[in-house]
Amino acid sequence: MNLDVVTPSATAIAYTTGVEMDFAFTEDQEAVRDLAGQIFTDACNHERSRELEDAGAWMDDKLWSELATSNLTAVTVPESCGGSGLGLTECALMLVEAGRHCVPAPLFETLVLGGLPIAKFGNPEQQKRWLGPVVDSGAVLTAALSEHGSSDPSRPKLKATRDGDGWRLDGEKFSVPAVGKASCILVPASIEGGKVGVFLVAGDAAGLEIAEQRSINWQLQGLVKFNGVTVSDADILGDPDTGADIVNWIVDHARLGQAALLLGVGEEALKRTAMYLSERKQFGRQIGSFQAVQMRCADAYIDLMGMRSTLWQAVWRVDTGIRSGAEVRAAKWWASRAGDRVVHSAQHLHGGIGSDIDYPIHRYFLWAQYLKSQLGGPSQLLAELGALLVSDDQRPSL
Repeated sequence: MNLDVVTPSATAIAYTTGVEMDFAFTEDQEAVRDLAGQIFTDACNHERSRELEDAGAWMDDKLWSELATSNLTAVTVPESCGGSGLGLTECALMLVEAGRHCVPAPLFETLVLGGLPIAKFGNPEQQKRWLGPVVDSGAVLTAALSEHGSSDPSRPKLKATRDGDGWRLDGEKFSVPAVGKASCILVPASIEGGKVGVFLVAGDAAGLEIAEQRSINWQLQGLVKFNGVTVSDADILGDPDTGADIVNWIVDHARLGQAALLLGVGEEALKRTAMYLSERKQFGRQIGSFQAVQMRCADAYIDLMGMRSTLWQAVWRVDTGIRSGAEVRAAKWWASRAGDRVVHSAQHLHGGIGSDIDYPIHRYFLWAQYLKSQLGGPSQLLAELGALLVSDDQRPSL
């Protein structure tokens, strides 16, 4: 059974906008993808993952050090700070590779949740303070976007009130990824007058209370309480007058990063399933030769094609500044729904061995379950998509 992963072709496709879309990646983009893939292949395997899980560790420090040495943790850092100054496309290519290997490292958090927003909206002093250490020492970045009782990160319940010349943050965020390792946390907070500020908060700031949480795929998260955390005007990212738009920008990029991870997870799950079906024999023949099994795999392959197409169209639109609100939600919806079907098929087609944690296929199932629910599950994404189509508000790039 041969289900090779198909990469985007170089064919240019004309859309109704009149703009031609070329799916071919540049040599530099392919180099970033190939380097990341090689490092992940060498460092990430089932045995190493089991070793980390048995030790209660969620992060492979050795792998993270190698990624930092290769400058892959700093691909979104501006060249003025020693980084590569690359964008979402390069991030997505790396994250697809990370998803294929279920990489135990805060790559998504540092590249997408922290690196891209600070590079886009941060002033030179903020970039030097927070992005410089990413280049020099592999510092970790993250963002606190989720709150109980709210599904819209751009309308935070966490309050920022004036305290002399600075600000006082009070409230709570949950499921903050990599929070125990992060040197900087991007924190949206409500400001008097209906505005929203995005604050850059040090990971060891006084008044932070962090309760460790573990996600379904064993990744470290945290319930973070802000008990009078003090920050200054210099810690506000961008202009508070456009703070809600900045949060939406972060969320859109984060959803595409998650969709890229889901694509990698799904591709590798199906690849491993095809290999297993080609080797496992029952009734005197390979089980991959049975029509019902082949149809299940074909459906999964079609799902992956949909995930791939919607992801790269949305990434391209975001990177080129074309209105992309609907495309972002469609990409994350496809990744969540179709990715879930793919890993369910992979798990099912492995039979009983798929339930054995000594066999690696379960890890892709767990990663997909985690990623599909982050920053809005499929139902929320459809509701948002419908509202966008009715209002014709596609959130132009800032």
